[in-house]
Amino acid sequence: MIVWLNGTFGAGKTTTAAELAALLPGSRIFDTEEVGVMLRHVLASEPVRDFQDWQPWRGLVVAAATQLLDYVGGTLIVPQSVLVHQYWQEIRTGLTNAGIPICHVVLHADRDELIRRIDTDPTMPHSQWRFDHLDDYDAARSWHSQEAHVIDTTSLKPHQVAKLIAAQADQTRSATTNRNPAS
Repeated sequence: MIVWLNGTFGAGKTTTAAELAALLPGSRIFDTEEVGVMLRHVLASEPVRDFQDWQPWRGLVVAAATQLLDYVGGTLIVPQSVLVHQYWQEIRTGLTNAGIPICHVVLHADRDELIRRIDTDPTMPHSQWRFDHLDDYDAARSWHSQEAHVIDTTSLKPHQVAKLIAAQADQTRSATTNRNPAS
């Protein structure tokens, strides 16, 4: 299974992923940004605003996730913002076609809280790149609310958010198991 943590930058995906991994036995964090890093030197001649704009990134994320789960099983936790609906549809379709259940969760925080988090992030404070994506996130909220379980993280601690996501993942796993009973 994949637990995909979506939402904008500053919503708490990375911190929550670590908390969630501690709650889900057999889980691993798969940082799909590393796929983008891998492609940068190969596709440097193809300028894009974001590495997700490279079609190979989306296909390689699906292929890598499939290979990883085939190899180690368990649950992959993917803390990755996807704000372009077409890109999410490509990824979701690829994973679904590979038979991988997906628990898609969007971590939401109100704009003032997001700004505060971006300003005070100890690893990347005042990141203009993150600020520049807040409007993209606002635009994505309509499809996020239709295609994911949205958790408002504005006033929650990461361990509280992780517990909510773990419960959602259990529900997704149960629903998948009930649809596809073992032979």
